[in-house]
Amino acid sequence: MKTLIKSAFVAVTLATTALAGPVLAQTGTTPPLAIAPGLGVANLDAVVANSSAYKTAQTQRLTTYKAQFDAAEARRKAIAAQLQPMADKFNKDRAAPNADQNALRQQAAIIQQLQQSGQQELQGILQPVALSEAYVQEQINDKLVVAVQNAMAKRKISILVNPTAIISANNAYNLNQSVLDELNVLLPSAQIVPPAGWEPREQREQRAAEAAQAGGAPAPAAAPAPAKKPTGR
Repeated sequence: MKTLIKSAFVAVTLATTALAGPVLAQTGTTPPLAIAPGLGVANLDAVVANSSAYKTAQTQRLTTYKAQFDAAEARRKAIAAQLQPMADKFNKDRAAPNADQNALRQQAAIIQQLQQSGQQELQGILQPVALSEAYVQEQINDKLVVAVQNAMAKRKISILVNPTAIISANNAYNLNQSVLDELNVLLPSAQIVPPAGWEPREQREQRAAEAAQAGGAPAPAAAPAPAKKPTGR
């Protein structure tokens, strides 16, 4: 019986508190924060990073490009094993009394050259991965503009600013989740393998500009592959 009375008391208390909230706001005891109509804040980089298409692509890429990742890691270890004895010798020779500075400079130059060539080699191995990342990013960016427009229309926002452009703002201005929801509807997932011969938009535009300057016809842009669900491979 005491338990029932206690439960009833808690329920009445919660109900009274819930009803009191709007009354206090109306009487001015807890005045609402002023919100400038038509203004919103959104971090589009964060929206992209949290989108379903981006996250899914990041996971699928580990499987689809496993051969490239494994080859790059094996080559990185081999390069490190080659450079480590050279670095140890360089440090030992440099610490010796009356060290030969010319010899040290030659050693340093060889080590630096091997590091740079190794880095270029690794970039070449991972080039398909880089193209995949650019391809997914371009698909997301193509839908992001529409997602932003849809979110602004639904929230009646006429001005959208980046959070880096303001010092502080009420969370009521935050449009991140609204844009993210719209983006996930427009692009639930993205293709991670670009079509053969595909180039990032920046390269396509540069190629077209160079062709135009040379007086020739702009090179046609590679058409995106038909949309299909990622297979995870």
